[in-house]
Order: sequence, then C-alpha cells, then structure tokens
Amino acid sequence: MNYKLDKNYEEKVYAGVLGKIIGVFLGRPFENWSYERIMKELGPINYYVNDKLDFPLPVSDDDITGTFTFLRAFRECNYNKNITAKDIGKTWLNNIIEDKTILWWGGKGHSAEDTAFQNLKQGINAPQSGSIETNGKVIAEQIGAQIFIDGWAMVSPGDPEKAAHYAKLAASVSHDGEAIYGAQIVAALESMAFIEHDLKKLVEQAKKFIPKTSVIFKLISDIQEWSSGNLGWEQAREKIVENYGYDKYLGNCHMVPNHALIIMALLFGDDDFQKTMMIVNTSGWDTDCNSGNVGCILGIKNGIDGLKKGPDYLSPINDILYCPSASGGETLTDALSETYKIINTTRKINGLPEILPKNGAKFHFDIKDSTQGWRIGNGDQFCETKISNIEYKSYIGERALEISYNNLSVDKISEVYVETFFPEIILGLEGKKREDFFHYDYISCPTIFSGQKLKVEIENNSPHKVSIALFSKHWAEDDKLKKITSNIFEFNSNEKKEISWEIPNTDSNPIGQIGIDIMSNTNQSGEVILNYATFEGEPKQIFKRPQHIESYKRGIEKKEGYYGQIWRNAWVQTLDKWEERGKNFRICQNIGREILFTGTDLWKDYSVSSNILLQSCNSGGLVSRAQGVKKYYTLEICRNNKLRIGKMNNDYTTLKEVDFEVEFFKEYNMKMTVKKNKIIGQINDKTIIEIEDNDNPLLNGGSGLVVENGTLVTDQITLS
Repeated sequence: MNYKLDKNYEEKVYAGVLGKIIGVFLGRPFENWSYERIMKELGPINYYVNDKLDFPLPVSDDDITGTFTFLRAFRECNYNKNITAKDIGKTWLNNIIEDKTILWWGGKGHSAEDTAFQNLKQGINAPQSGSIETNGKVIAEQIGAQIFIDGWAMVSPGDPEKAAHYAKLAASVSHDGEAIYGAQIVAALESMAFIEHDLKKLVEQAKKFIPKTSVIFKLISDIQEWSSGNLGWEQAREKIVENYGYDKYLGNCHMVPNHALIIMALLFGDDDFQKTMMIVNTSGWDTDCNSGNVGCILGIKNGIDGLKKGPDYLSPINDILYCPSASGGETLTDALSETYKIINTTRKINGLPEILPKNGAKFHFDIKDSTQGWRIGNGDQFCETKISNIEYKSYIGERALEISYNNLSVDKISEVYVETFFPEIILGLEGKKREDFFHYDYISCPTIFSGQKLKVEIENNSPHKVSIALFSKHWAEDDKLKKITSNIFEFNSNEKKEISWEIPNTDSNPIGQIGIDIMSNTNQSGEVILNYATFEGEPKQIFKRPQHIESYKRGIEKKEGYYGQIWRNAWVQTLDKWEERGKNFRICQNIGREILFTGTDLWKDYSVSSNILLQSCNSGGLVSRAQGVKKYYTLEICRNNKLRIGKMNNDYTTLKEVDFEVEFFKEYNMKMTVKKNKIIGQINDKTIIEIEDNDNPLLNGGSGLVVENGTLVTDQITLS
C-alpha cells in the first residue's frame, strides 16, 4: 500500500464516518418524499428537520448498520485481503436476524436485500444470491448496492481500483448490473477523496471503473455536461427526472435515479458541505441513502473541519450511532469506535499491527471533536457543566475529554455519563416517534455487566480539591434507572490518577449508564480531564427475571409500555419462541438449531452454568463465545444419548461427543468452561467431556443457551 496510514488517514476516516451519520440523519425523517412535497412542507433542507417532523435523533437505520456491519467480513475471515463475495454473504448470515436487523424486510421479490437473504439461507451463495439471473433485472438493480458500500472504500484509501473491486464483491451479495456500477462509483470516489481535492477530477476518474456502455456512465456524463453550462441544480434535477426518473427505472427504490442525485449534488454543491447536503436532500427520493453517501465522500475529502464550516451538525448526534445486529454487544456504538475498527481492518489486511489508542481503552477521545456519546447530567441537583474534546498530551495519547463545571457546591454536583444499553429516551417515545425509533429493530446487549470493572484516568486540572465517584445506573423497578455509586476518590489540585470500581450486583437488571460525579464541599468552578474510561474482565452474574418483575399470572393483564421486557431485551434471540410465562427461560426452536445469548467481545475466559431441562428436542444446552448467528461453541445434551461439544463456524461441526444417557423432563446441572482454546463440559459437577480447538478457535464472545428442534427450560444462567 502506497497511501500512508498516519494520523491524517485516521482523521479522514473519522470525518467520513461522521459525514455518513450526519447525512443519514439529515435525510431520514423525510425518506422517499418527492421534491415537490419537500419544498411545500419543509422548504430547502439546510439543517436537521427532526424537530419539525417529531422524529427522534439518533435512530437505527439500515444505511448505517449495513455499512459498518458487513465490513466485519474481513474480521470473520481473519483479515484475508483476498476475500470473496461468498465470504461476505456468510457475514450477512452471521450478523442478520431475519425480520429484525439491518435490512428492509420487504419480502422476496420486492426487497432486493430480503430476496438475497432468502437466497443465501437456501444455499445460493454470492454472487448468485444477488444476480440478475437469479432475481431479475429490476430487483437486482435497486439502490441497496451503494448504501452499504462506504466502508469498503475507507479500507482502500488512495486505491480506487481496489475500492471498486471490493465494492463489486460486496454489492454482488444482493445486487447486479447498474446497481454494482453505482456502488463502484461511490467507492472509487471515496477512495480517491483521500488524495484528490478536485471534485470534478474525482467524478471523471471514477468513471474509469465502470463500462462506458452502462447507464450509470451515461448519466454521469450528462450531469457533468449540465454542470459545465449555465444550469442551476434545480434545472439539472428536472433533467434527471425527465431522463432518469422513477417512471423509467422500476421497483421500490432503483439505483439509477438516486445515483444521479448524488452526482448532481457533488457537481453543483461548490465543495461546500451544507450546500451539497441541501441539494441532495431537497431533491427528494431516497434521501437518507443519497445524503449518507454524499456526506461520507465530503467528510473524507475535506476532513472534520469541512463538516464544521456551516451549522453545528456534530453536537446533536454526539458521535452516537446504533448498529443492531446479531452481535448485540456492538449495537450501541460511536463514530470513533467504528472509525478504529475501519482503521485496524485496513492495517490488518495490509499486514500491519493494529492500533489500540490508550492501550485499547473503550473511550479514549483521541481524535479531535470526538465525544463518544458522553453527555452531562440534567436536573436541579447538577451544576452547569460542559464537555469538550481538547488537546491533552499524555504518555498514551494526544487528546482527552475536558469536563468544565461552574458553581460546584455542597448541594450541586457535576455529572457526566455515557449510555451502555437501551437509550433512556425510549421511555418518552410514543406513537409515531416510537414507531420511527424501532422501524429497524433495536437488538442490543449491554456493554458492561455486574462483576466487570470500570477503570478511568482523571486529572483534576483546577486549583481546588475535588471528590470524585464512579457510578452505574441499571433498569430497575417501574422501568426507572437506579443509581449505584462507588466509594469516594479524593483528588488534590493538579493530581492525576487511575481509579477503578467493580460493578456491583444489579439483580439481573441490565446496566443502562455509567458515569462520573464530581463533588465539593465549597463553592468552586474548574475543570477535570477524563483521559480515558474503559471496561475490563468478564462478568460475575446470575441471569434471571429480576425480582421486581411479577411472574406471569393467567387472567391478569400485563402492564403497559416496556414493563417486564427490558431485561429480556438484553438478549439476542434468533430462535422461534421465548415464552414469558412459567420458567424464566423457556425457549423453543421448531426447525433447526438456534441460540439465545448476551455479552460482548470482552468476554474471553469464563464458565457458564445452568440447571437445564429438555422437554422434547434433538439437543439443547449451553453456548459460549457467541459472535453472531453462525459463530459459537455449544455444550449439548442430545436425544441420541450423547453429550457433545460443538462449534458453529458458518456450518456446525461436532468437535467431540461421548455417551450420555438422557431423560426428558429431567433437570441437569450443566457447566461449560472456555479457557484459551480449551473447552470443558461438566454435568452435575463432574467433568464429562473436554477438548482443545486448534482450528481457528473462537477466542471471545457472549454466552447463553442453544436448542435444536424442540424446547429447553431453565430458571437462571450463571456466569463466573
């Protein structure tokens, strides 16, 4: 690779990620509106309109989730730069939960992505899964090929040929024909944006990567001609409607008309972020998709400063994005975290070691303007507080989060926090707002659990002594967040130190926030510096229905809202049924093997145990190191009187099995221990089976239950 993977590259990736998010959130509230309706009801789109349309911000969105999820194909293929379309298709199957995550589930033969997913499920591998031959020309040429494509360009900086190659592979999972050409153009533009500053040159050079006979090539040439004369963007838009409109390119949302708007916005936007985003959003059609791609292109090209030349697009999103997938521990994320996943993917596919800012801290703030979702507490008990990313040279980094407080006193504290599960905003969402937020299901696991350690490094940068406490808030009775606070840590003036706290037991209630309280017995103002915050270790927790949630009783109506559901929503469920009545975990899979699990990639070496009863099934038991729908280990009791350790790695393999006499409706205490590449299975405290996996072992991931062709029951699951 000739392009230098330095700090400039890292900042350009971060700006590209931010540009993508900004663009999607700008266009999402009026997605699929016409130009005429936009002008009539909203006028030119110069800023977020979510307040005008009573639309929540941020929300989960297929453009964002698909972009950052499908790039995991490199990770799941050990960063093999010679990845194939078939490999990327397998990543779809591992990360997508049918009818729930990432895709628009419009049905086979209507939604290109749903059609492709059904093909993949039925054993039709990519690229056949998305081909014109398999699905027909109209379905294969819809817009989805380009809306997920940005990540493939950002791992190919300054190499548009490689970017176009990866774009073709990724797009072909679900699309073909003109859709692939559009995806290749976007990827080439983004790749060249790392090194070329002239937008007209970018557009002209990108055309080299698609056939001259294609519709996409012709429309780009037409728009180039229109932009070189005396036409304004409004007239160019009319010509696009006339020559490339929806009436000529059928289906729910075709690539060609929307790609034309992307090119038009770039060529008529004068290289100004706000003007370009105004053009692409005001023009209508698939606004969040088009705006997201344009935002990413300009973010990469002009950097963070280019995003800030107009109004403040950054503060309302606060770095936050949601990526709901079968990897629930990666759902609640932020722009900087996703940036470094991209950066390290680029490095690893080029044979370079990964970068772990501040020794791999979860929150490190080491690119300017990043906040990683941290925010201030609001209420009468809190003093005025501001947070900002500042230059902060330390032995492990260059930037940090400054917390400035004003009039701190005995009855006014300063609080900053970050969310770690369902955002607190959900409790206030009703009607249309709730529908909009959950339009793409919010499947998530908490990012921290009881027994794990919260560790932070703080410097008291003020002339006064302050007291600092760490805290967590978990979803408790009446769906209220309940606060637990650590012991007090005293900081003298200009003192810097690392402090830590093990998260206490929460009675199985998921943790929704962690944070820092700053306190003083005297009235004062000043600053403290949060250099980093991170989570460590594996949980020590019993998972069950929390005590405050009433057991199901026949004939008694359930409480309205989220009551009794939040603890269940901390689990990724791929199986057919998880019954609410009776035992806390009564799970059923009618056909095949599926799982229920929670956890994050921090979970490495641990034991999971449970008293499990099989009602009637082919097999059932425990799961460890789950990394999605198609990657995990199992310890299963089997109908054919066997106990086995199995491995799902796209396909299921029995690693080892031993004879074990099975009785249905009998409880067995099962325990599964994973340590490095060793897996140990115990029944009723006796080791029965163990094996070392030396073939590309799974080394981290969540834990839970597995059942095949039937029903499994237990009351609790213990992690230790």
